[in-house]
Amino acid sequence: MMETITPRRRFLDAARGLAVDRPPAWMMRQAGRYLPEYRKVRERLSFFGLCEDVEAAVEVSLQPFERFRPDAVILFSDILVPIRAMGAPVEIDDGGPKLGRPVRTAADVEALRGFDPEGETRFVMDILRSLRASVGDSAALLGFSGAPWTLASYLVEGGGSRNFTVIKRMMTREPRALRALLTKLSGMVAAYLAAQLEAGADSVQLFDTWAGELSPAEYREFALPYVRDAIAKLERLGKPVIYFVNGIAGILEAAAETGANVLSIDWRCSLGEVRRRLPGRALQGNLDPALLFGTPESVAARVAEIMAETGGLGHIVNLGHGILPETPIESVSAYYDAVRGKS
Repeated sequence: MMETITPRRRFLDAARGLAVDRPPAWMMRQAGRYLPEYRKVRERLSFFGLCEDVEAAVEVSLQPFERFRPDAVILFSDILVPIRAMGAPVEIDDGGPKLGRPVRTAADVEALRGFDPEGETRFVMDILRSLRASVGDSAALLGFSGAPWTLASYLVEGGGSRNFTVIKRMMTREPRALRALLTKLSGMVAAYLAAQLEAGADSVQLFDTWAGELSPAEYREFALPYVRDAIAKLERLGKPVIYFVNGIAGILEAAAETGANVLSIDWRCSLGEVRRRLPGRALQGNLDPALLFGTPESVAARVAEIMAETGGLGHIVNLGHGILPETPIESVSAYYDAVRGKS
């Protein structure tokens, strides 16, 4: 009979591929607009105002923990927070992020400044310190950052994009400037995540949301080296790193070369297939967030199928992308109940 373990240890053991009593579970974007208590906080604060308000950010980070008791609590923030600290003017409205001065030349790259994570982004570290004291062993504490390619995509495109034509044009016409940008971002990401781990995070996740838009050859040239360099600089801290790509199937084996302890898989690729292609790899995922709009029974059935695909070993149950704003609360409860065997 396996000894009872804390949620914090359950998560960390699973991230290292060790045996656990059951797979741990959390949700990407679990603190957010699907929760009425989150919307109430947002009524009085702008988005970045909330990110920078330590007390409020701690409150919303803990809201899903207080409701559902996931095995991990993730810092409430945004991947563009450190970009602002580098001097890029970023605003977020209903249409998504907008950057007033896109980065498209060598001079633009040079103008991006370095920063001290405990200086310009001290609020992030203070949020983590407060969360660490609040959750103790009742949950693993997660920090995060955007990965170099994804951050570069926002900087070069000037916001979100459907086809990424501007940065892909830069790949062919200004490759030296793009590589300089990616190198600068890789160093920043490593320092930013190291500070989060030193502030109390048990693990960090690198979001490379837009790397799935690259061909395998492009990924190996313009994404993989910079993620690998950032992760290598975190090895001294001995804490697991999770790597997420939306659309990972076509670059799966290359993504396994990043040095990440855990690969987070979207729903377009079954975990069973990933197990066959990468035996022994710790995995996270991969419920389609849209399936949470089904009945609680259908949610529970799909969660059970996902867990069966991995055999439970080295698996962190999660969504294949962030939870959607209109998601019914009862579906989230059904998701966690299914993981715990209560459905």
